[in-house]
Amino acid sequence: MMESRLKRLATTLMDATTDKDPLVQEQIYNALCYLGQSEPEEILSSCDEYLRQHDKLAYPHRVIILKAMETVVRNNINLLDKSTVKVVIFLASNEMTKSKEVIRDWQQAASNVLVAVGQRFINKVMEEVLTKFQPGILPHYFVLQTFANLSVSNVFGMVPFLNSILGTMLPMLGMAKQDHMKAVFCYALQHFSESIQEYLANLDKAPDPTVRKDTFSNEIFSAYEVLFTSWLQHREAKLRLAVVEALGPMSHLMPAEKLEEQLPKLIPGILTLYKKHTEAFYISKSLCQILEASVNIGSRSLDVQLDALLATLHPQICVPADPAVPLTVKNHTEVLRCFTVLACSFPDRLLAFLLPKLESSNERTRVGTLLIMRQIINSASSQMEIKKPFIVSSMRLPLQDSNNKVKRAVVQVISAMAHHGYLEQPGGEAMMEFLVRQCALPSDLQPKKQPLDSDDLTSDSVQSISVNTLFLLSTTVDRMNNVLWPYLLEFLTPIQFTNALTPLCKSLMCLAMKKQEEGDTTSLIRYDLNANLPSPFALTTRLLVVSCQPYAGDSRGVAALRLLSVLHASVHPALEHLWSKRVPLLVEHIEENTEKSLSQKEWEEKLLLFLQETLVAVADDAWSCQFVTEMCQQLGSYNGFPLEKNFLYKCIGTTLGACTSKDLVQKQLQELLETARYHEEAEREGLASCFGICAINHLEETLAKLEEFVRSDVFKKSVGLFSIFKDRSDNEVEKIKSSLILCYGYVAACAPKELLLSRIEADILKNIFQYFNTKDLTLKLCLIRSICMISQAIYSGLKGGDFIFSRKAELVAQMVEFIKAEPQEALRTPVRQRAMVTCTYLVILEPHLSDPDRTELIDTCLAGVLALPPLEREENGGDAFNKEMLYGDTIDALKDLLKSLLQRNLTPHGLQDMFAHLGPWIKSSKDHERQRAVEVSAALLDFYLSKLNVSTVIPFYNLGVLIALFSPRCSDSLASVRQHAVDCVHSLLYIQLCYEGFARDHRDEMVEGLKALKKGLEEPDFTVLFHTCTNIAMVVGKRVPPDQLMSLLLAMFEGLVDPDKNCSRAATVMINSLLKERGGVLQEKVPDIMSIIHSKLEEVDEEHIRKAAQQTVYILASQHKSVVVSSLLGTSLPFDSHTCTMWRSLATEPTLTRQILEQLLEKISRDVPYKESKSFLLGSGTERVATLLPLAVTSALYEIMSAPEAGPAVLDLYPALFVTLLLRVSSTLGVQLPKNLQSKERRGSSHGPAPRSLYPCSCAVETLKVMLARGGSEEVARAVASAGGWDLMAAPERHHDGVALLAGAMARHAGPRLPLVVKNLLPSLSSIFDSQRVTTTAFFAQLLNSNVVNDLILLETMMDSMTGRQKDTCTLVRMLALRGLGNIASGAPEKVRKHGAKLLASMVNGMDDRDDPHNLVALEAMSSLSKLLDHLEQRDIQSMLLHIAIRIRPFFDSEQPDLRRSSIVLFGNLSKFSEGHGEVFLEQILNGLVTLLLHLQDPRPDVVRACKFALRMCGPSMGCEGLCEMFLNHLREDRSLHYGEFMNNVCKHLMQSYPEMLNRLISTNLFYFKSSWVDIRAAAPMFIGFLVLHVDEDHCQQVDLDPLISALNLLLKDPVPAVRVKVAETLGRLVRVL
Repeated sequence: MMESRLKRLATTLMDATTDKDPLVQEQIYNALCYLGQSEPEEILSSCDEYLRQHDKLAYPHRVIILKAMETVVRNNINLLDKSTVKVVIFLASNEMTKSKEVIRDWQQAASNVLVAVGQRFINKVMEEVLTKFQPGILPHYFVLQTFANLSVSNVFGMVPFLNSILGTMLPMLGMAKQDHMKAVFCYALQHFSESIQEYLANLDKAPDPTVRKDTFSNEIFSAYEVLFTSWLQHREAKLRLAVVEALGPMSHLMPAEKLEEQLPKLIPGILTLYKKHTEAFYISKSLCQILEASVNIGSRSLDVQLDALLATLHPQICVPADPAVPLTVKNHTEVLRCFTVLACSFPDRLLAFLLPKLESSNERTRVGTLLIMRQIINSASSQMEIKKPFIVSSMRLPLQDSNNKVKRAVVQVISAMAHHGYLEQPGGEAMMEFLVRQCALPSDLQPKKQPLDSDDLTSDSVQSISVNTLFLLSTTVDRMNNVLWPYLLEFLTPIQFTNALTPLCKSLMCLAMKKQEEGDTTSLIRYDLNANLPSPFALTTRLLVVSCQPYAGDSRGVAALRLLSVLHASVHPALEHLWSKRVPLLVEHIEENTEKSLSQKEWEEKLLLFLQETLVAVADDAWSCQFVTEMCQQLGSYNGFPLEKNFLYKCIGTTLGACTSKDLVQKQLQELLETARYHEEAEREGLASCFGICAINHLEETLAKLEEFVRSDVFKKSVGLFSIFKDRSDNEVEKIKSSLILCYGYVAACAPKELLLSRIEADILKNIFQYFNTKDLTLKLCLIRSICMISQAIYSGLKGGDFIFSRKAELVAQMVEFIKAEPQEALRTPVRQRAMVTCTYLVILEPHLSDPDRTELIDTCLAGVLALPPLEREENGGDAFNKEMLYGDTIDALKDLLKSLLQRNLTPHGLQDMFAHLGPWIKSSKDHERQRAVEVSAALLDFYLSKLNVSTVIPFYNLGVLIALFSPRCSDSLASVRQHAVDCVHSLLYIQLCYEGFARDHRDEMVEGLKALKKGLEEPDFTVLFHTCTNIAMVVGKRVPPDQLMSLLLAMFEGLVDPDKNCSRAATVMINSLLKERGGVLQEKVPDIMSIIHSKLEEVDEEHIRKAAQQTVYILASQHKSVVVSSLLGTSLPFDSHTCTMWRSLATEPTLTRQILEQLLEKISRDVPYKESKSFLLGSGTERVATLLPLAVTSALYEIMSAPEAGPAVLDLYPALFVTLLLRVSSTLGVQLPKNLQSKERRGSSHGPAPRSLYPCSCAVETLKVMLARGGSEEVARAVASAGGWDLMAAPERHHDGVALLAGAMARHAGPRLPLVVKNLLPSLSSIFDSQRVTTTAFFAQLLNSNVVNDLILLETMMDSMTGRQKDTCTLVRMLALRGLGNIASGAPEKVRKHGAKLLASMVNGMDDRDDPHNLVALEAMSSLSKLLDHLEQRDIQSMLLHIAIRIRPFFDSEQPDLRRSSIVLFGNLSKFSEGHGEVFLEQILNGLVTLLLHLQDPRPDVVRACKFALRMCGPSMGCEGLCEMFLNHLREDRSLHYGEFMNNVCKHLMQSYPEMLNRLISTNLFYFKSSWVDIRAAAPMFIGFLVLHVDEDHCQQVDLDPLISALNLLLKDPVPAVRVKVAETLGRLVRVL
């Protein structure tokens, strides 16, 4: 019986092989394999029978079955008996040969079955297959291929058959007429030959050790003759390649004499194929095997073939291999192997062929030849030994090649040569020079990505390879030590090798260390043996100079300094101690920093100090003279390297300073002046710094040389001492002047101050003044810098002494002229900034500037900086960054200059004078001017305060004016201005406190509070800004002296017309605040002040003007409430801004406000909310149109309650206002504006934003929001808003959800208000308007969700109200009433037990509601019951448990996802009450278990979560601990579920605990085979599959297999592939229950 069912299963699966989906086919194959793993012989027999019976089954479907058979055979080969094997072999043989045509997939699958069986039963397989291999009859294609594959998979089993096979096969070769047959013969001969070679190579393991090569030689040769003489010439390319692949292995088995005889024909025959085939790998591989076979027999025929071989193979290497095409790379490898074979036999002739190719004009030829050279140098070293000089000399031409690919190949050849001793030959040095040159190639800063097919190499890659090669040769190839040392030192000083310095220094370091380890402790450099080496002075200069840029060239600084340290003995014997201590510290400094963090100035100072210490340690004037001479000689080398050259100048200055010879100093300075490249800025800087450093010790000589330079005819182009300059152009002459001026500046800055002051005017300024009349930018900047350095030098040299700088005013005037000459429209040069820095130092010096000069200086600098256009932010890159830096430096320079001027007159008058200049800029209408002016002001006031030292109490007479200047700016439209303005007010108030006699470090609590206000000024929030202004006004009001109060107010009123509106508003706020604070002392002035503000109401529509009008309206209203209210209500809708202002003014006094609100409430309740009118849109039906009076009242309520002062009145009338407005919202749902107002609303929205919408519902919602805010329930309004409740409330279809959010917020944040609100709202439950009943029910339903209802003793009242609504005509009201009753579980859970029966009855009635077409009431009943269950009496539930469980069961599979979710959640909750009814409820769980497990694949995530919950809840009731634990662990809501793995484990537990349920579970799953949800349809068969996988054998009989297999068979035709895949998987598993 089992066998027949297994067979039926297998048949069902094999029937399904016709499925076109590849995933389904794959699963069918897997299922067959699974069945085969259980019963291999039975399945193989079934497959055999099926294929025999279904002879017409198309071959693609037969292939699936044959592949499954192959897998079953391979996995179970040791379990199969001979009878089964015989059946399988016979079937596979027949399948393979059934069609005489070649049908590759089918016959290959059958062949693979035979090969799999042949692993163990080779004789059986051969017995069958040989019957299809009869002499004289051309065999089937796949018979031969099977032989070939068997020979590979079972060498020892197959080789004994090969002699007879070859004997039978040879006559067949002539019978093969079709190309594919010839190809398979070649394939077989290739694999036979390879198998024979493997057999012969492992004779010690072979079953027959007597087998010899001779056994097969003659047959192989006979086959060779057919293949070579006939088939190789065939026009079909694939056949030719098959022949070639065979000939290679066959050549090793041919008789030696026959091979020798054939070579003259064989090799040319193979070589000609290169021209016919683009893919050469197989040809090259075969050729290499033939060449190896020829060499093995000592062939003499190769000699004759050599030229042809070389001529053919060489171009193969010259074509670059493409890494993306692996066969081209393999071809290169095989061709290079060929050259290795030839090099070992014919070294002379090979070199004679290759070396001339190095001179080819073709790049690929040169590269290819070099690759071959590298190969033979490495692989034929013994044959090449005596050829070394010849090979080295032949490399001269490639060394001069400029092509990057050739260069790389040359580097690789050099590397190979180095390892084999070539570079020790004459000419080896040229190779090393080439390598160093490649290391020095410039690297691309941003290397471009090379496309895959690019033939171009970047110089970067060549450089990288060269650097690595040089380092490897220095460190790992010991024989290279004497070649490289000291020869590499020659490359350190030439400038063209700069880029190679790092690898050179590293290599030289390693070599020097090796020399020292060898015991060579004397001088490492033998100059007597190496005349070309650079001198110690040249090496020291070079290594020191390149170290000034330590991170350039791959951190050359560290490498250079370490090498310098190693060479100390060769530089000077006295340096060992100093350098061994100093160099490691310098290296450490580099390594501790990065290129960004290193201070260049500090680093250069360290190097110069190191140089100074070196000169002191040597203490030899002659040595220093040689050293400085070498430095000067190297200057010319650094043209194009400005940073290094600049540093070298500093080194020269340092070394000259250490020289005692005055003549040498003057001679070198003369030479420097003659040879400098004045047109380069870095050169001018370097020269000047050199003169400055030299002047430290040689001031007289330096000034004398400069004086001589000035007096020379350099600038007149006359012949004289400096005749070298006679051919210079005018532009160059200006640059020479610039250098001269800069030299004087550096001399002044560096020279000893005690010697300098007496020389300033006589020797320095005298020569500078004559050059001021210039337009050359460079000369201007040098003049400014030089004057600045001179001023600083004078200032630092005074030290309390008196020095009258008589030419100060002239210099300041000259700086002013320079600033004036700069263009106003842009900041292009640093002239302004540097001129102001210079003036900063000049104004400090005596004598004082005159007032006109001072005014001129201040105004010029302010205009020159503050008026500059703002920086363009859209720019980016280096230019933008530099411009931003220049802007910042220029502003800082202005601040420093003004501080310097203020320092000279640190008094209120001096401060007033300074702000007389700054005032217009502070009030400028241009943002950038204002921003800069206030920033400068803040810096000045802070400086004034920091420097202030009051000895007597004096009045700060201008405090009020200055405060009025800055305080309104605290609300400027620019955040930076606001921040700085607060700083200004802060400083002014502290200055006042100082003048009142407080110490400067005194801290006033109120003034300090200003600093805390700054954060609020960061964002332009008007509320925050004006609050801040009020606080500032309060502080100012308390701190301003009475005598300055009116001047402050009058100045503030001027601020009302400030061009910046924010500042105008701030002035108003501050005026009002000041009046509140200090109005008592200004009693007689109040009418005037109020009059001024009131007059602005119509003129300027600003807040502070409106505030002034509010008092008048309030007075009128206090006298004539009704008239004012009526007239305002009579104003046309919508209210304009002035009307709104007037309404808000009525909130000024609480008593008045309450009376007006009561009037308005009475008016709104007296009128109907809307009127019905006929709709003209559709010709029938009605629309609701709002009545005007309630609309106007609603708007008026909004305006009054929006005023903060209305708070007390709103609190008094809170319940009435809340209920009225809530019902107003409800009554206006879907209500339209009257036609005339609709057009006004549209016009308003098209001409700019209206203050707020006039539409009835949104207007009512807004008014309710403002009522809550004003009534102290801001939290309520915020909570509703954050949940989107206000929008919901205005939407007719979601109104009740919005009301629920409002009720919830009220319960949380306004509980004490609820009793009166509920009392006022109760009558609305009987309203004639459905909308009001819905609103009230929704509100009460949500209130019941909160405990506050119980606390306020409202529960019974509201519960009765909800119960009474169950018969309401409106479905929504009935649904909301049930929701409210359910919410009692949350709001008052302790009361549920008391009213349990009543609540339960309501829920059951709700589930049975017949007037509920969309199941809304039933859904709510289930959801509410779920909430109530935890709190109901057990007896109440248990009496209805079964009824409820059966009632909700149909909803599990409802099309409505909400019903599915709610019913499943309720079912989970019911499980808690199963105690005492365990068996009854367990039955219900088991009835629903399959549904719940399958719906874990529900398309809706909320249903999936419900299923997880229900299963977790039901788990404990199921009596299976493992299942319960699984549900708890794997079905957590926050955890993702691997469904297949989970179901596998669930089924394991089910079959352990409920094995008798198997058939019932399977039957339930069968119901879901027709589910409309794909995932569930796929899950059902998978569920069954896992069940049968885990059922015990004892319970297998439960399964009614026939209908199950039929149902699965039917589902196997499902249109969705994923379903069919699961069915196929399950069919395979049914083997468990057979």
